[in-house]
Amino acid sequence: MMVPESGKVYLALGNTDMRKSINGLSILVEGQLGKNLFSGDLFVFCNRLRDRIKILYWDQNGFCLWLKRLEEHRFRWPETEAEVLEIDQRALAWLLAGLDVSQAHEKLYYHQVT
Repeated sequence: MMVPESGKVYLALGNTDMRKSINGLSILVEGQLGKNLFSGDLFVFCNRLRDRIKILYWDQNGFCLWLKRLEEHRFRWPETEAEVLEIDQRALAWLLAGLDVSQAHEKLYYHQVT
């Protein structure tokens, strides 16, 4: 998959109608998620059966829409009450590989004590 290395990854939690294309998903990003479509960030959507994922992003001069359909198994889509979940590129790769991103370790931040 050719996606930008920089930028954030946002999962639109819940179910998304996979009949939506670039225009319909763009409306969801700006309207429901309240995010900037032209930021270069990745916006990830999953269907009710958890066998399809679409990724929408802006790439310099146009939108890119990427689709993955599983022939067997299901994506381990996070179950949470939030509308959107921010993850990193590594967690996205795990999700696409069939791993559960909620079981990954959180990044630790250390502060210097003076």
